[in-house]
Amino acid sequence: MADSAFGSWQPVDRARAAAGGSADDRFGGSRTCALVGAVEFNADHFAAQKFDCVIAVDAGYGHLERFGVMPDLVVGDFDSLGYVPAHANVEVHPSHKDASDIELAMERAFERGFDTLVVYGCLSGRLDHTYGVLQLLAKFARRGLRVFAVGDSFAVAALEGGKRSSLRFDAVESGMLSVFALSDAAVGVDEIGLEYPLDKATLTNDEPLGVSNEFIGRPATVSVESGTLLVFFPLHAWGKMSVG
Repeated sequence: MADSAFGSWQPVDRARAAAGGSADDRFGGSRTCALVGAVEFNADHFAAQKFDCVIAVDAGYGHLERFGVMPDLVVGDFDSLGYVPAHANVEVHPSHKDASDIELAMERAFERGFDTLVVYGCLSGRLDHTYGVLQLLAKFARRGLRVFAVGDSFAVAALEGGKRSSLRFDAVESGMLSVFALSDAAVGVDEIGLEYPLDKATLTNDEPLGVSNEFIGRPATVSVESGTLLVFFPLHAWGKMSVG
């Protein structure tokens, strides 16, 4: 087995990596890294995916340990976990710092050349933490990465005009899809194949025009020409998604 992406540690055989191959084809052969944070963890969704790398973020290590998954790297100040894991690749940070543990972990994945990041355990009852994660999705989308956060029943993607600028879905029978500008304006927003189409619309970050569109059983596309767009969609549409 090849060396881990984070040194010479050898990853164990994981349920998520069964049946060979690299990350899911919907990401176009990219290098995909899962990051697992401290709050609600969608273990069923995680176990159904294949990732090239897994990073545990602070108490996310406990989530993975309970499911028998050994991460490639562990990052955090470990104030949530309560101890520093006995792991070959641990990056310990002080609790007083200018970046969150999730941000530091995403930076490590970026530095190692992963171009698709899927973040679990990050959408919590604390709105401030959740909003901070949404800002991080935008930050890394602006660097040209595919970035997602996964919750209990929905996922969020960040699109950046001129880079990773579109999401496409095969026919999804039902469910809500919402889009919001995270930059001052998202320009040239198209929503095709949904109940309420948009054609080269401009969305601003103080106007929720893009809330509560609907899948109607047709192939659908969401795209943006410039600016940063957050796309919220139901998890049952995940398997029918591809990224442009």
